[in-house]
Amino acid sequence: MKFPELKNDRYLKALLKQETDTTPVWIMRQAGRYLPEYRETRKQAGSFLDLCKTPELACEVTLQPLRRFDLDAAILFSDILTIPDAMNLGLYFSEGEGPKFKHPIRSHADIDKLFVPDPADSLRYVTDAVTLIRQELDGLVPLIGFSGSPWTLATYMIEGGSSKDYHHSKGLLYSEPAALHKILDIIAQSVVVYLNAQIEAGAQSVMIFDTWGGVLSPQAYQEFSLRYMQQIVEQLNRHHDNQKIPVTLFTKGGAQWIEWTANTGCDAVGLDWTISIDEARQRIGDKVALQGNLDPNVLYADAGTIQQEVKQLIEKFGNHTGHVFNLGHGIHQTVNPDHLKVLVDAVHHYGREIRNS
Repeated sequence: MKFPELKNDRYLKALLKQETDTTPVWIMRQAGRYLPEYRETRKQAGSFLDLCKTPELACEVTLQPLRRFDLDAAILFSDILTIPDAMNLGLYFSEGEGPKFKHPIRSHADIDKLFVPDPADSLRYVTDAVTLIRQELDGLVPLIGFSGSPWTLATYMIEGGSSKDYHHSKGLLYSEPAALHKILDIIAQSVVVYLNAQIEAGAQSVMIFDTWGGVLSPQAYQEFSLRYMQQIVEQLNRHHDNQKIPVTLFTKGGAQWIEWTANTGCDAVGLDWTISIDEARQRIGDKVALQGNLDPNVLYADAGTIQQEVKQLIEKFGNHTGHVFNLGHGIHQTVNPDHLKVLVDAVHHYGREIRNS
């Protein structure tokens, strides 16, 4: 399908470490509950899952933040648990409790039932949403596709939902590592097929969210998380429509391992707020771009404080190529949207300032 020409490509340029006129910015969970218009659309959908599975509504909430803020990228509105849901594990959401699965993986028989979902079938609503969003963006900014990492998806599938101690998944890791590897391999294959389908449908960049990689020991992280993310990076279609498709890897709590992450072949490493961005750049050098990494709680401060924190972070990165400004994790649902506008405008202001210094 032929899409309109891209008008603002500074996000893609930054990921590829090319010169930009200012620092690009997008925000994790930028389409979400902090926006009153999102809450209205969610009410219209009836449930979070129905919102995700209705391409027209997923498109609407993807575009909502771009109407308010001068963001440099849109990110597909979806959920990281679409793959396990398509594996028939019975995903549902309990009010105030987050995602849960009716059929968690607790036996070898459960593992034997796992399969790689066909994106053209059970995940068609995602690729339809991607194509619709690209059309509706009309070249305004690039569209980011995404998936959860194999380890992160496995924790939800094995625990049956969120967890504080991961005793089922970590227990399997240490008691039956071969069984966990079998699960992770099937998930990794699924992520490759899923992200390649998003790229084919119109995603111009993809990101892998390793939300729970940081709960692992260094050795376990390498063997059970990083290994599978690298496998995915190597198998993705990195070129489409004569354009390179940049890949960003983000491990929450993974600041101590950023050199390993940068060596996977990815184009950018996402950072949470537990590492200074100048230290990250010193450790990685010019190998990859960096995304991040303001503490989301800064958005509860006054405008002057937000602007000062943005300025400091941009100055710490310095006048170099390869910085995509973002929060160190998702925006909180109780943040005042006006505060995000202050942040976005400050990023562009100080980004231009440092390039002209």
